[in-house]
Amino acid sequence: MDSLDRMSTSDRTMTAAAAKRSALPVYLFAFYTVFWIVLAISPKDRFDWFLENLLVFASVPWLIHMYLRRPLSNASYVLIVAFYCLHSVGSHYTYAEAPIGFWVSDLLGLERNHYDRAVHFGFGLLLCYPLHELIQRSAKPAGNWSLTFAVLVVCTFSLIYETMEWIVAVIVSPEASMAFLGTQGDVFDAQKDGTLAAVGSVIAALIGLSIRKRRKPTEPAS
Repeated sequence: MDSLDRMSTSDRTMTAAAAKRSALPVYLFAFYTVFWIVLAISPKDRFDWFLENLLVFASVPWLIHMYLRRPLSNASYVLIVAFYCLHSVGSHYTYAEAPIGFWVSDLLGLERNHYDRAVHFGFGLLLCYPLHELIQRSAKPAGNWSLTFAVLVVCTFSLIYETMEWIVAVIVSPEASMAFLGTQGDVFDAQKDGTLAAVGSVIAALIGLSIRKRRKPTEPAS
C-alpha cells in the first residue's frame, strides 16, 4: 500500500486545502500586521486599547489555523481585514475620539462622533459573508439558509459584545469603562449599535442573495 493510502482522512483534507491556498491572505495578514503594529504605538488609552484588542488576540490565531487547515475565499479575507483595520483605528484613538468621526461630524453638522456606529454597521456588512461561508461549509444548510443564519450570528455576536462591555463597565474603573463603552452620553447607544450591525448584515445578505441568483444557470426553455 503506498503512502497516499496510509494517510488519514484528516491528512488528506489538509493536503487538499494546502494545494488550494491562495497567497493573497498571506499578503493581507502581512499588511494588517504592520497596520496593527503602527496603531499599537502610543494609543490614546492603553487600557482601552488592550480591551478592544482582546477580539484580535482571540480571533487572529483561529483565522491563521483555519487558513492552514481549510482556507476561506479571498473575498472573505479581504472583508475580514477591512473590518479589522476599522477596529484597529478605533482601538488606537478610542472609538469616541477617532479623528475621521470628528471630520464627518463637522462636515455633516452632527453633534456626536459616529465612528463607533459606522464600525458596528461595518461589523454586520463586512463579516456576514465570511460567516455565511463558514456556515455553508460546516452545516451545509439548504437553499439560502446560510445567509439567514449568518445574519442571526451577527446579531448574536453583537449582543454578546454589548454584554461584555457592560460587564467590563461594572468591573473596571469608571474612567476606563467610559472609554471602552464610548456611549458619549447616549443611553440607547447599545441598542443603536446592535441595530446597525443587524442592518449591515441584512444588506450584506441581500447582496449575497442577489449575486447567487445571477450566478444560477438559466433554466432551459420547456
